[in-house]
Amino acid sequence: MTIFDKLESEVQSYARSFPVEFEKADGANLITKDGKSYIDFLAGAGSLNYGHNHPVLQEALIEYISSGGITHGLDMHTSAKRKFLENLDKYILEPRDMDYVVQFPGPTGANAVEAAMKLARKVTGRTNIVCFTNGFHGVTLGALSTTGNQHHRGAAGVTLGGTTRMPFDGYLGEDIDTTEYLDKVLGDGSSGVDHPAAVIVEGIQGEGGLNAARIEWLQNLEAVCRKHEVLLILDDIQAGCGRSGSFFSFEDAGISPDIITLSKSLSGYGLPFAITLIKRDLDAWSPGEHNGTFRGNNHAFVTAAKALETFWADDAFLHHVNENAKILKSRLLEMTFKYGEGEINGRGRGLMQGLVFENGEIASKICKHCFENGLIIETSGADDEVVKCLPPLNIAPGILMQGLDILEEAVAAHFPVSLNRAAE
Repeated sequence: MTIFDKLESEVQSYARSFPVEFEKADGANLITKDGKSYIDFLAGAGSLNYGHNHPVLQEALIEYISSGGITHGLDMHTSAKRKFLENLDKYILEPRDMDYVVQFPGPTGANAVEAAMKLARKVTGRTNIVCFTNGFHGVTLGALSTTGNQHHRGAAGVTLGGTTRMPFDGYLGEDIDTTEYLDKVLGDGSSGVDHPAAVIVEGIQGEGGLNAARIEWLQNLEAVCRKHEVLLILDDIQAGCGRSGSFFSFEDAGISPDIITLSKSLSGYGLPFAITLIKRDLDAWSPGEHNGTFRGNNHAFVTAAKALETFWADDAFLHHVNENAKILKSRLLEMTFKYGEGEINGRGRGLMQGLVFENGEIASKICKHCFENGLIIETSGADDEVVKCLPPLNIAPGILMQGLDILEEAVAAHFPVSLNRAAE
């Protein structure tokens, strides 16, 4: 029996899928204590967009620690926080003409969501929050009330209220614009839907199965919110920081959310860090009204500031991301054509794409096969039916192709090429 078996709670999950002991990491690779290397298509569930131990970020962090820089500062002003705010403004907000203030909640995505929902209710004086099918916003009770997955909701132990769930884009079929239904119920005093404080939505649903909202749908959703004077909260915790092919997942839609939540890859180094971006005129907090002991993670400020100036000062990095996204999309489409015969489909956007299988059992077998051959990859979706590719954004094209080769080998083992396909 290992110390993990002896002391860790049964709640652990990733360790069950990848039952080895990892010791080191470099770029797009995780290395076990026995020296075996795995290509990482999990990337800390999207929290390592720049890979493991990026040398520029590592150097900045080591230099800061060695200099005696502040580690923990609550919400006091520090040089590390100043630098992060300056770089966020210079490289992200100002170029996009975004006039937002920054709230530092606790260091997780769920903390950012809790703050966003709480503020929306405070500003509007209403309690209801509209959320969407297959959405995932965290597992603390407030965030969990907007999360769709029953596996997570069932662990709450209490009734989860204060929300109304609506169908996400595509949930009722590609030809149905579900924002029309939302518009209808919000305008009908007898719909039974309490007028909400806010709508919370992901531009791309990560845990929900890589469902990417169409540009038109996001635009229509914003229009419905404006029409009914409802705040729009955009949860970009997993799809943000470049994962979608732009810094924010909603940029192509040209919308302007009232509140934006960011976490995961914000620190650039896998350090806990989250922010809630609030349109300036909505900043109704009183001092200390919402707080958290670890909202001043200065080590994360350091690496986040360095990541912003390293990767977002020009378009070179984003060009690399989108070139990798083209490779990923092309290979996944090839797999669906070569092996699927209608049983496998591709889904997602940017470097947040995957394969949809008939059920979770098949998808889990694919992931297990990948792990046995040197690729770490996970499932997502309502029934874990989606094999989800989340490689580091800066992964070398050659390593990306190696990982996709392993994935294709796993697919081929379960879906042999038919004679007809082979002939084509």
